[in-house]
Amino acid sequence: MELLQSMRLFARLAELGSFTKAAESLQIGRPQVTRYIQELETSLGVRLFQRTTRQVKLTAEGERFYDRVKEILGSISEATSMFDRSGTTLGGRLRIDIPSAFAQIEFIDRLREFTKIYPEINLVLGVTDRTVDLVGEGIDCALRIGELPDSTLIARPIGMATMVTCAAPKYLHEHSEPTELEDLVDHRGVTFLSGQNNRTLPWHFSVDGQDRTYISHAGIAVTESNAYVQCGVAGFGILQVPGIAVDQYLTNGALVEILKPFRPQPRPVTLLYPSRTHLAPQVEVFLDWLQEHFPLLYSDWLER
Repeated sequence: MELLQSMRLFARLAELGSFTKAAESLQIGRPQVTRYIQELETSLGVRLFQRTTRQVKLTAEGERFYDRVKEILGSISEATSMFDRSGTTLGGRLRIDIPSAFAQIEFIDRLREFTKIYPEINLVLGVTDRTVDLVGEGIDCALRIGELPDSTLIARPIGMATMVTCAAPKYLHEHSEPTELEDLVDHRGVTFLSGQNNRTLPWHFSVDGQDRTYISHAGIAVTESNAYVQCGVAGFGILQVPGIAVDQYLTNGALVEILKPFRPQPRPVTLLYPSRTHLAPQVEVFLDWLQEHFPLLYSDWLER
């Protein structure tokens, strides 16, 4: 059992690249992590990590050992959890991350249903629009919308989100409603700034089946999606957003969809997680649960 614990500590340290982060992730003391790794290296007769004051990196021997350890831990996880899928005995911490646009009462209510099914699972919910480092920040899975950059993460498709272009009635009353894309030059938009470089995200429109992009004249620039929507509701200008994020405002009339004949192509909604082989049971059941329930929650705005 001690060898198994050492292997788990080794794998976590290899993934996080930090003794402190590995200790925090496993909720043990840092000296204990150091001792287990030193004993493991002694028993194997090889150096598994190169250590500096700034980083911890696998040696060539460590990389080969890590590949085998992942397979072993994955097999053990499958074997020990194969009778544990009914739900009530599953437990542990589950850290998830979602975009601000999805942090709405409907989604939170549905999460509450998940905790009733699995009461021993402790949810930690992160809400952010930035790109997160799942491994480095100890996040088990993340829900994301839009095209994804190439990475080593596992991506599980959830559906395709309908995008809408909309504005507040008071803005349209003051500036008139655009009916053609050429009319946008006379209008102001709510601009979304993305990433560390605050890159302006263009609007997309579908014209005869072809994608056409447009950068609006900014009435205001925003870096967070809930604030982005609220600026649209306040009348700062036109915005383009997933229908999921503005369903209540389209329903109550606070926003009105415009340029509907030019609706952009739907954008993918994806679940991201670090690995298939070393997946904790609570993570696996959540992935399956969310893939089933999320499209039903937003059936008007999400295509399977």
